[in-house]
Amino acid sequence: MNGLAESLDEAHAIVAGLDASPAAARVAICPPATLLHRLSQALEGSSVLSGGQDCHVKTSGAHTGDIAASMLIDAGASLVILGHSERRVDHDETSALVAAKVEAALAAGLEPIICVGESLEQREAGAALEVVTTQVRESLPGSLAGQAFSVAYEPIWAIGTGRTATVADIEDMHAAIRAQLVAMFGEAGKAPPILYGGSVKPDNAAEILRAAEVGGALVGGASLKASDFLAIIAAA
Repeated sequence: MNGLAESLDEAHAIVAGLDASPAAARVAICPPATLLHRLSQALEGSSVLSGGQDCHVKTSGAHTGDIAASMLIDAGASLVILGHSERRVDHDETSALVAAKVEAALAAGLEPIICVGESLEQREAGAALEVVTTQVRESLPGSLAGQAFSVAYEPIWAIGTGRTATVADIEDMHAAIRAQLVAMFGEAGKAPPILYGGSVKPDNAAEILRAAEVGGALVGGASLKASDFLAIIAAA
């Protein structure tokens, strides 16, 4: 829940920076819904994609305040973040609901970024791997087979706190997620990128992105400033 019209200046700066130094990675910005259409227009003609932060399971109807996947596409989106920890915590979203949203996104033609992650209490109890692999199993429907998608691991305790999981912690979790994807989708489960999200910053991005099975980053606060976001992109 960050960003007003003036934030589009940062998007223009990101596009200019990538024009000057093209990225080796895919780059997307997922703004608040109020900015999505204007951002998509600002990104037009560039390599940067736009996406939504959530969508409803239904295609339309009496769901005041909610946004259908088709509405995101109409506003210019090609991706959508689903099951972010803040949605799971603040709105009590279950993995079953996330899976239904994934189905809705796929039906509309959006590429989903499906988030999973454990709380500090779950990690300290030694349940982190079990919690996250269960979330993967229950949040990813079988209809994802053959579709483009990514999984984002975001330890809840490292989001916006300045704390970051160690590289060893990240590699252990990403390996477990990969094993779960292979168990669910066979050889095809080796393809989807597994992103890390949890206080990714310019000064730690290179180390994180070099870690085994880290296929990208889901960047939060550091994406609000073009200079910081461009530095992270350059590390990819």
